[in-house]
Amino acid sequence: MLQSDFHSVLEATDRESFRASVVRVAERLGFSTVAATAVIEKGARTEFIAVGNIPTTFSEAFEDLNAGSRDPVMQHLRRQSVPILWNQATYAKAGAGELWEHQAAYGFRTGIAMALHLPDGNHFLLGVDRDQPLPSDDEELTRVVAHLQLFAVHAQDAAFRVLVPSDSRPETPKLTMRELEVLRWTMEGKTAWEVGTILGISERTAVMHLSNATHKLGCTTKHQAVVKALRLGLID
Repeated sequence: MLQSDFHSVLEATDRESFRASVVRVAERLGFSTVAATAVIEKGARTEFIAVGNIPTTFSEAFEDLNAGSRDPVMQHLRRQSVPILWNQATYAKAGAGELWEHQAAYGFRTGIAMALHLPDGNHFLLGVDRDQPLPSDDEELTRVVAHLQLFAVHAQDAAFRVLVPSDSRPETPKLTMRELEVLRWTMEGKTAWEVGTILGISERTAVMHLSNATHKLGCTTKHQAVVKALRLGLID
């Protein structure tokens, strides 16, 4: 399922085919609603371009409540790259229980959301929601989160290609030769110690180069960084 999902979103040629791919992946993983959003910061103005299957009535009510500034999930996404698994307790802890009550009426009771923070202040957000609890089995939940993280890396490239005007798309990250070398050996399954030995550098320096490359690519793990570098043609 992984490869078919990745190929599907990468082959999207317009807004509707991209939307269909995103919705299909969410449903396969057991989520009834999904939103994929390209966020473009232009000086003092921020533009949000979203696709998915969230009801328009909910989106309008969410905006009327000015919920974005108080929603703990949105606040997490603005600051963090790690996914957030949320439920009623997440909102209660943040003192925003009424927001959860409001969205629960639309079927948004639990979910998983993540953000990829890109160069030049741009971002890609992916969130899936449902009215049932998240999987109680840790192994199954880990699998779902990992699938969504890898899918987000691929979907981000497609989103900026099909949703965003060319003059607003983020530039391809510029990696140093050493960062590219570290990524290539990481792709081969080498540990930081092994990469350092191969390249004649310390393990700590290898980790530093890998961390820098991961950050420049807007990723949170080395595996995501390798996938994205491959997709961008930076390594082969």
